[in-house]
Amino acid sequence: MESVKEIPMSSQTPPPKYIYEDHHDHPALLPMIDLPIIDISQLTTAEADQNLRSALSEYGCIMITNHGVESWLLEKVGMVFKQFVALPEEEKLKCKREAFQGFGADPALAGDLLPVDWSARLVLNVLPQEFRELKYWPENPPEFREVVDEYGSKMVTVHEVILKALARSLNLKETTFLDKIGEPWILYARFNFYPPCPMPDLVFGLKPHCDATVLTVLLQDKEVHGLQIEKDGQWFRVPIVPGALVINVGEQLEILSNGEFKSSHHRATVDSERQRTSMAMICLPNPEVEVGPVEELVSEERPLLFRKVKYEESLQLRYYQTGKRIIDDARI
Repeated sequence: MESVKEIPMSSQTPPPKYIYEDHHDHPALLPMIDLPIIDISQLTTAEADQNLRSALSEYGCIMITNHGVESWLLEKVGMVFKQFVALPEEEKLKCKREAFQGFGADPALAGDLLPVDWSARLVLNVLPQEFRELKYWPENPPEFREVVDEYGSKMVTVHEVILKALARSLNLKETTFLDKIGEPWILYARFNFYPPCPMPDLVFGLKPHCDATVLTVLLQDKEVHGLQIEKDGQWFRVPIVPGALVINVGEQLEILSNGEFKSSHHRATVDSERQRTSMAMICLPNPEVEVGPVEELVSEERPLLFRKVKYEESLQLRYYQTGKRIIDDARI
């Protein structure tokens, strides 16, 4: 396990463990993608539901507006993490990462692994409350817990609105996907800190991957670009749209929809001069639930594509760090 001291810093030339031999294009050289922007307050008609379905089927990643999260709260949840990152090391060490929760770099795993990410993360179980481990929740800044708690409550509604609309778009009962992921389903936060790197084309802040989630709702840095997605074999930068949230389809939803929705292949790059932060709210099935394709979405024309799987944090981390995908083991 890496300590907070070993998190990469801007003055360093990247040590070998961070460097990818297959260098990627400098982040600023990639084209910007024109992602669909969906007003989710309009998800009250069949036409709006179908527009959402079409956008996510094609891109696996969209932006949403009018999502019900006030601008002051978006500003505040980003700010409290930046304030935490700026604290002295001894203060951050109070929330030091152990296994999957807390603050620090990803734990090192034995074996033939990809280079490690040029980043650190603060990972917290947010809901249901009985799953929280408050020893990992920063006490400084003083309003951190209150702000994240309020933001988490808003995210429950966002996830439910989208999952219900997607179910309706497939002519399913609107609670189908929510029913299939179990009660209570899990919401956890992943705050990402990307220090500057003098050679950003040699490292990744977040290596290319697909989320092993149902949905991921991302609040981007409002000034520094970094998120990139792959479409039709080409990588694109994702624009920053003030007030908008990014929605990524995860592998659990790909399984639930029997392949109708494809999980988004994405990555995060770093800036040569400026630090970057982002914050993801992630929906996962209840840990006791096995997720499989919804029965109504299996037919002769669209045969069963996946077996049932159960999400496991330790397995997901190993797959991520070796560049593999859990969904590939679920394919029939």
